[in-house]
Amino acid sequence: MTDATIGFIGLGSMGAPMAERLLDWPGGLTVCDVRAEAVQPYTEAGADSDSSPAEVADRATIISVAVVNDAQVRDVITGPEGILRSAAPGTVVAVHSTISDQTAEELAGECATHGVEFVDAPVSGGRPGAAKGTLAVMVGGSEAAFARVQAPFGCFADLIVHAGPVGAGTRMKLARNLVHFVSFTAVTEALRLAEAAGLDITVLGKVVRHSDAVTGGPGAIMLRKTAAPIEDGDFWLPIFQHVRDLGEKDLSLALDLAARLDLPLPLTELALDHLGPGLGVGASERQTQ
Repeated sequence: MTDATIGFIGLGSMGAPMAERLLDWPGGLTVCDVRAEAVQPYTEAGADSDSSPAEVADRATIISVAVVNDAQVRDVITGPEGILRSAAPGTVVAVHSTISDQTAEELAGECATHGVEFVDAPVSGGRPGAAKGTLAVMVGGSEAAFARVQAPFGCFADLIVHAGPVGAGTRMKLARNLVHFVSFTAVTEALRLAEAAGLDITVLGKVVRHSDAVTGGPGAIMLRKTAAPIEDGDFWLPIFQHVRDLGEKDLSLALDLAARLDLPLPLTELALDHLGPGLGVGASERQTQ
């Protein structure tokens, strides 16, 4: 697979460090971006460049796309100067942008009419992960396409998972980012509570980052193969009951503090109601009384 020429379209915040990790790819790298100044560092480092996605597809057999949104992805692939204008059958188009899973499925259908393989391959780990080569890539596509992209993706990622057919990579990314942004929302409540209680919220941030690095943060409970309720006798039952009991106690204490500070914490209230059922162990007696 290393003799394949790689194309990379979109050299923005995420695309730039990902493409940089491909500069030493044995089969060569061709880059494309609407901004000449974004392309220049890569050509100076030995990469080729093209002015349109169609020109990239003239020479590249695996093409990564890292643009902003669904509309840009569609234009890059199906537009007048898009990849499908010149891509040879067997070309693999990998979209790293976070788009709609329905858009991914629709584009896969259009690519298939040209004999082109489409994979949705969103990434997690941010710009620092891309620069270090430690991204996670969630791939939706055929087994054959997944096999072909693993080597080039390994230049910028150290975890590459085959989520399933086209669309599955995007659905996995959306679920992963749900954890991310709901957690951010929880942080905003924690910051307001800490500030109202007269605490230094920058010190709180240090504590949170330190402990999450040790415990694994929210991902530490993502170990079961199902989200269904846990049955009696299951290995996980006492473990998740213990998590629920600790969580309900601490959430209740936080809400008591917030009430004394006259501070509404709506997400915390929802968490108290839904923690036990969400873990699959139901609410504790404390919550049902």
